[in-house]
Amino acid sequence: MSQQLISRNPDLRRLREEGYDIEVRSGHLLVKSVPYVDGDCQVRRGTLVTPLGDMSADETRPPKDHTVFFIGELPCRRDGKPIEQIRNSSNKQTLASGLDVDHYFSAKPKEGNYRDYHHKMTNYVTILCGEAETLDPTVTARTCVVSEPTDDDCPFNYVDTSSPRAGISAITSKLEHKKIAIVGIGGTGSYVLDFVAKTPVSEIHIFDGDCFANHNAFRSPGAPSIEELRERQVKAVYFRDRYLKMHKRVIAHEAFLDETNIEHLQGMDFVFLCLDRGGDKRLIIERLVQWGISFVEVGMGVMLDGDHLRGDVRIATSTPQKHDHLESRINFSEGAENDYSRNIQIAELNALNAALAVIKWKKLSGYYQDVMREHCSVYMIGANSIANDDQA
Repeated sequence: MSQQLISRNPDLRRLREEGYDIEVRSGHLLVKSVPYVDGDCQVRRGTLVTPLGDMSADETRPPKDHTVFFIGELPCRRDGKPIEQIRNSSNKQTLASGLDVDHYFSAKPKEGNYRDYHHKMTNYVTILCGEAETLDPTVTARTCVVSEPTDDDCPFNYVDTSSPRAGISAITSKLEHKKIAIVGIGGTGSYVLDFVAKTPVSEIHIFDGDCFANHNAFRSPGAPSIEELRERQVKAVYFRDRYLKMHKRVIAHEAFLDETNIEHLQGMDFVFLCLDRGGDKRLIIERLVQWGISFVEVGMGVMLDGDHLRGDVRIATSTPQKHDHLESRINFSEGAENDYSRNIQIAELNALNAALAVIKWKKLSGYYQDVMREHCSVYMIGANSIANDDQA
């Protein structure tokens, strides 16, 4: 993807054609081998780094931010004194996995804004390299070396600029190289897929043998056309095709899980259980606990009370460290007497149920802070409150 992205954008392509050693990594543009002067008046080479923010699909837009990061020692003038005019701060930080920077620079162009990334990066190159050239007129940042792409294994079809724009690429990388399963891709499961598909997990396996029908359209993300509803696609296939547009590795399993195929869950790093059937649920949970695979099971208890609905939204978490609470927290019956079991599901509650489940998964992954370490959370609609129990 790095080389393809460079080829498709005139500003990035111009940098490469002019001989700069550039690379796109984890949503950041790197210009390598930039000559600069260190504190001992020696010429060294470093790397300029900037997030590729404000992209439109795979096309760059004029950068709104005028700052860059730098990998190397603090650049100096030819007399060894730091170039303080551009220094914002000097402290080591991690922008993404394997991308550690040392300094943060700020240099606005005379025009006020940079026209594109070629304009931005060459301006910084001129500032640093200009001092180095006074000591060695032969040095140049145009090394004509083309770096091999490092992100061809990226699970997305286009660059994630959201994480680098927020400065959380290193945290987001904690979700990489994980195989996720979503069992049941109905109301809540479809929202789980929507959230997980926006993370850099390596694979997303979805399991469901039902067809996508009208009632599904009113409790899941997106807005299918009537023509799509008439196709009566299996839900796993319908949602796979939807999210393959963004995430490369959404795998559909057009079946319910039972004794004949439960082994498909072996090797998963995490499982979301989003199904109603108690018998199937018990089998799956028993196997996941046996295999030591962490999971979140979602559920609702929504009832008609006069002219309004009341009830709660719940998630129960299981980890190898704690799973003794599952029997008391999960409904294993074949059909509870509430509106949820009669398929009167409400989109915002499905989305909330999914959000609670995905947040818990991200907590277990180290993405979010986890102070309570709860293994059961219940949102009560009437009280608008969340109760946390079963702390590890």
